[in-house]
Amino acid sequence: MNKKLIGIGLAIVCLVSFGSCKPKQSAYKSVYEAAKEREVEENTPAAVTTPATTTPTYPTSSESVRKEKITPVYDADASGLRAYSVVIAAMGMKPNAESLKQRIENDGYKVILAQNEQGMYRVIIASFDSKDQASARKSEILAEYAAKGDATTLKSKYGIPFNDWWILQREY
Repeated sequence: MNKKLIGIGLAIVCLVSFGSCKPKQSAYKSVYEAAKEREVEENTPAAVTTPATTTPTYPTSSESVRKEKITPVYDADASGLRAYSVVIAAMGMKPNAESLKQRIENDGYKVILAQNEQGMYRVIIASFDSKDQASARKSEILAEYAAKGDATTLKSKYGIPFNDWWILQREY
């Protein structure tokens, strides 16, 4: 009789202890949701004021930027990575990023691979010290690719949408 009661007691304790556990959210899902929240926040237009006494070298850009702490994947790329970069793709797997890098370099561009703190690879086609320079170069490069074909043709050739490029501000 005592053994039966002890066995039933242990079964109840196990049911209560395991029943109170909730499945944890996967690490991928939580990082993805945090990135989506950040993207929504960063895409919300913010009022930008510039003093009337400053004269920019390039036309001022109202283009939004995403801020991230990134590091170059290859040491040789470290000297080319500046404060503002034109990102053409964000990829989760290094072989995919390297493949895209090779395709774009075949077109004559110097491409930099960088990785953020979440492990995503950023494929960067140009990097500058100012946002305006990066924005202007982004427009120039997109115009060059637009001359090569329509969006569907370019996407099938390179595997990325040409309407989703963005400016990354590097945080240190």
